[in-house]
Amino acid sequence: MIHSYSVALTQLVKEFNLRPIHKATDYEQINITVDDISRPGLQLAGYFDHFEPMRLQVIGTVETTYLNKLSADERRSIFDRYFSYKIPALIISRDLDPLPECLEMAAKHDITILQGSETTSYIVSSLISALKVYLAPRITRHGVLVEVYGEGLLLLGESGIGKSEAAVELLKRGHRLIADDAVEIKKVSSKKCFGTAPELIRHYIELRGIGVINVAKLFGMAAVKDSADIDLIINIVPWRDGEAYDRLGLENQYTDILGVKIPSLTIPITPGRNLAVILEVAAMNNRQKKMGYNAAAEFTEQINKHFDSSFGQSF
Repeated sequence: MIHSYSVALTQLVKEFNLRPIHKATDYEQINITVDDISRPGLQLAGYFDHFEPMRLQVIGTVETTYLNKLSADERRSIFDRYFSYKIPALIISRDLDPLPECLEMAAKHDITILQGSETTSYIVSSLISALKVYLAPRITRHGVLVEVYGEGLLLLGESGIGKSEAAVELLKRGHRLIADDAVEIKKVSSKKCFGTAPELIRHYIELRGIGVINVAKLFGMAAVKDSADIDLIINIVPWRDGEAYDRLGLENQYTDILGVKIPSLTIPITPGRNLAVILEVAAMNNRQKKMGYNAAAEFTEQINKHFDSSFGQSF
């Protein structure tokens, strides 16, 4: 099932310090549902084929200079047709004053006009980045998300296996908690997902036998973080005799989340194994792999060279 998400226009206005010049009657109820921005160059010239009216619209110096070369009647006609498509809002950058014909037609078609101080390119790029996050596909997984040496580790496993206890041990070692129990995962690009905690349980962690603790107050604000990229998924499973586990680490495992393939490991645990240390090594090893070094591949190559050399000497 495909879910669509939205963000309130008023939230974007506040976040990007935009100023309402003309508010539509439904200004407080306007929601943005498209994660892209348009600069209406062709539309101001009268070409509306393939026009996407659901996008926020931004004009700057180039568009304003072009419009100033037209007569008042031409501008009035352009904005009359442009605003008839019921765009969510028009943003004017660089503190440029809106043209009288623009305000006239905005009032006629009940369109919101906003003004921003930043450059047009900055407003466009910043808004797109924010909308990619606000409108990203998302899913909630039961697990724990921690940041270890800059790597986001998503710990998965059955309830009671020790995910939260491992997270607390990592906190004592100076690492950071993002989410415990429920992890909200958003797909922000075709190759990246990041996770955060639901607002209700953010900075809290549950330990069986102790109860719920506030990590920020117990360990300090340096022990928490609101969100982090998911760089590695750790599947924690009970050790089973006779089960075949990857001992060299040559097999590249991946877990698909929202269509993004994220590197993953399966770590079997038994009483006495120091899971926190294993997770630290897993984080550092994953970071090395991203930098182009693979210890397992190097070790295998050395073994092969050794046996090739020994085989050659025996004949």
